[in-house]
This record gives sequence, C-alpha cells and structure tokens, in this order.
Amino acid sequence: MTARVALVTGGTGGIGSAICKKLADMGHKVATNYRNEEKTQAWLQQMREQGYEITAVKGDVSSPEEAEALVREVEAKLGPVDILINNAGITRDGTFHKMSVPQWGDVINTNLNSVYNMTRPVIEGMRDRKWGRIIQISSINGLKGQYGQANYAAAKAGMHGFTISLARENAKLGITVNTVSPGYVATDMVMAVPEEVRAKIAAEIPTGRLGKPEEIAYAVAFLVDDQASWITGSNLDINGGQHMGW
Repeated sequence: MTARVALVTGGTGGIGSAICKKLADMGHKVATNYRNEEKTQAWLQQMREQGYEITAVKGDVSSPEEAEALVREVEAKLGPVDILINNAGITRDGTFHKMSVPQWGDVINTNLNSVYNMTRPVIEGMRDRKWGRIIQISSINGLKGQYGQANYAAAKAGMHGFTISLARENAKLGITVNTVSPGYVATDMVMAVPEEVRAKIAAEIPTGRLGKPEEIAYAVAFLVDDQASWITGSNLDINGGQHMGW
C-alpha cells in the first residue's frame, strides 16, 4: 500500500494510541492533535521508546478555527491528509432530566461537531486527488442507547448519519467513508472502573471479555487498506457480540 499521511484525532487515548501505531505499522506518516502539553510529551516519549515517530499538533477539535489550523500544520509538516480518523470523544454523563446545557453542548461539540470541523478542511483535497479514507469511531451506545448518556448516544449515532451521507457524495471519487462502533474496550478509562463493575459488563458480553484497543485498530487498518475500496457507508460493530443487528 502507498504510504500516506494519516491524521487521528484523540490519538493519545487508549484506542487512539492503538490506531496511531497500527497505521504507522502500515507505513503511513501519522499525526494526532493534543490539548495538554505535558501529558502529550510523555506520550510521545512512550511512543518513541516503542519505535514510533508520531507528529503531534496542538489544537481543539471542537473549535472550527483550531481544527482547520491543526490540519494546515499537519499538511505543512507531513503533506496532504489522505486518511482521517475522527476518534476524539468525551463523556459528561447524567440522566437527561438533570442534564445541563454545558453537559449536552460539550459532548455534542467534541464528539459530533468535531467531525465536521476536521473533515471539512481535508475533503476538497481528497476529492482533487481522487483518494481518501475517512473513518468515524462511534460506539455501541450510539446503536443501543445507554442510561445517562443521551448526549453521548446522540452524538455517536449522528456520526454514522454523517458517514452514510458523505459516503454517497464522494463514492465516485475514490473516497470511502465508514464508521467503526466499538463496544466496551479495556482502555485506562474503563479499567479504572471498580473490578466488580467490569465483571458485570464482561458478563453481558457473549465472548466473556472486554475488547482490546488493538482489535479496534485492526478494523481501522482493514478499512484504510486499498483493498477495501468497495466498502463505503458501512458501520463495523466490534463489541464481542454484545449488540447484534443488521
């Protein structure tokens, strides 16, 4: 496969890190965004110790101006972005009847509006070059809903609505647009949950375990590959069988 420039939002998290490493293993030049300088420098050092050179550019994906600026900086450093992984996400959980405007707005801005903010600056270049891969990292909770996550579920479901519309608009131009919807994955955030709670979650999963970040990254690599050029507008559920449907 031709080496290309890949931009992964939220790349310093558990799933994001695995995606960055997998794309680098495929030979791509990988960049991510960040907000916290100290944490990111420590993460970059960790990546280097594992043999990965990742480009990190400061920028808040929930801001249209900062998102465009970080895309332009990545392009200046590495070249045109051909692979975009919209992975950034946050939670601000609470039952809807008690949910504040900031709780709703912060999640929608970071998880859904960021998809517009990041994709808009790269889509015209992809159309001109007649090649592109855009992947949204959604969630099982965007498919089935989750108590206390009306904001998160709405944003994650909206990501796939974006996917299937953008896929139709760009299918004849060598650009594929897909969604990956992970279930419960053993990231630092999930592993911080008390063990008895994690055990209850695992008991609801037919495979009997949490997913691994690397398993999500594998799915992303599959969709990025040149041989996946006829797969567009799809949603790939990776949840150990916890939610099934078609």
